[in-house]
Amino acid sequence: MVSASDRATNSGNDSGKDSATKPVKDSGTNSGNGSGKDPEAAPGKDSEPAPARTSVWLDGRTSSRNRRTESPAGLDRNRITEASVRLLDAEGLAKFSMRRLAAELDVTAMSLYWYVDTKDDLLELALDSVYAEVAPPREDADWRDRLRELARSYRELLVRHIWISPLAGTFLNIGPNSMLFSYAVQDVIRATGLPLERQTGALSAVSQFVYGFGTVEGHFKARCEATGLTEDAYHRHAMGTIRAQPHLRAIVESSDDLMAARGGDTVEEMRERDFVFALDLLIAGIEAKCDRTGSATTAAQ
Repeated sequence: MVSASDRATNSGNDSGKDSATKPVKDSGTNSGNGSGKDPEAAPGKDSEPAPARTSVWLDGRTSSRNRRTESPAGLDRNRITEASVRLLDAEGLAKFSMRRLAAELDVTAMSLYWYVDTKDDLLELALDSVYAEVAPPREDADWRDRLRELARSYRELLVRHIWISPLAGTFLNIGPNSMLFSYAVQDVIRATGLPLERQTGALSAVSQFVYGFGTVEGHFKARCEATGLTEDAYHRHAMGTIRAQPHLRAIVESSDDLMAARGGDTVEEMRERDFVFALDLLIAGIEAKCDRTGSATTAAQ
């Protein structure tokens, strides 16, 4: 649900910042001459920088390397992508590597280069594959209900795969599953009745809210799991620690009435109430804008 313009901006700004998405270098596989350089590279070309890879989905080449052997038996891009998702779920983005993936698949690291050129390619493929998990909304439902269904499904995706968040802001997200998801969201926004020039703003408001909410929720759950505590136990421990600090106690106590009015006996209940109400506020805002635009049009006529 990150907008196309946001993706393009983030893709350009984040290039090279995240060590988890830097291209993998061949440091020995092509170093028969002892230089670490590809012996088949064109003469005089070693000093020229490689062209920037925009996206695996925009690369029509099968590979940047010359292949002289047959494809490894039993290996294909789908199997590699599925294994990448499993590994990212189990170990996280920071520990993901070509060598670790090769070990998971019980193949050599160089076997993976039959199907991808860099680790970024794998991450893009994994990212797009999980967007297929977003359930399409009911076609015959009101736009409000369709928007709620898409928002909830996207939130659940972000919580289920916490490594999605940084990647969604790094890559263009123009794979087939991501594009289908974007089209579904755009269809709902079109159905709101907002003027065309206002629709991207509505899309951005909802998408960025869900993206942020799901990201925080996912990382909070992962943190609780890492400490061996339930969400409620972790929350009680955190609040107790804060209240024990004199310079923080006053701030927390000043919001006691707010927290009490929030309702919910568990962290999950409180979080669910917040999500539902916040999304209702956004929907109400869209409705209000539609009504205001309609009134203005009628008055002008």
